Amino acid sequence: MPGPDVQFNRVESCILISHMKNPLNAVAVIGLLLGGIFGLIGTVVTEPNVRAAAWAIDSVGLVVATALLALKYFRAQNDFVAGGFLVFAIGEAVMLSGTADTLEGSIPAFAAGSALWSAALLLTGVPKTFPAWTRLTSLIGALLFAITSARIFWGEKLLPTSSPLPFFAYPFLVLTFAGWIWALLKTL
Repeated sequence: MPGPDVQFNRVESCILISHMKNPLNAVAVIGLLLGGIFGLIGTVVTEPNVRAAAWAIDSVGLVVATALLALKYFRAQNDFVAGGFLVFAIGEAVMLSGTADTLEGSIPAFAAGSALWSAALLLTGVPKTFPAWTRLTSLIGALLFAITSARIFWGEKLLPTSSPLPFFAYPFLVLTFAGWIWALLKTL
């Protein structure tokens, strides 16, 4: 049972978020941060249970963040970007289904998730909604994840940690998250 200080901090955090100008943006920022940080941690650790836990946190954070962003951009009548975030949430949920398995066992979920990430990054990167550098990292990431998923669907056994791809695609994904976070922080 948490002590009174822990309970107070939870209540204080909820009050702080509810008084923000846009609390959904704050939750989306937190989800994107969790996704970027824990996704990279999961990619570089070698212990399977640590990797699975990191990727589970990463996936849940990203599903929550991108689902909220889909709603935000849908309400703003920016359908391509809203659709991109919706497709990203679906792709990330597919990836989540493979995180508890071995790296080899997660390949089918990773292939499908990578294909959906690619489509999502195109949908969010083509419209001029985000800064040019964010759009560029998004489009590069889309291309690299499209190549990755195509290679797996063609029969190659690429692990989620394989190098050069998909390993070198992840920095472009995280830089895209940084651009999305930057845009959200302007509205908090």
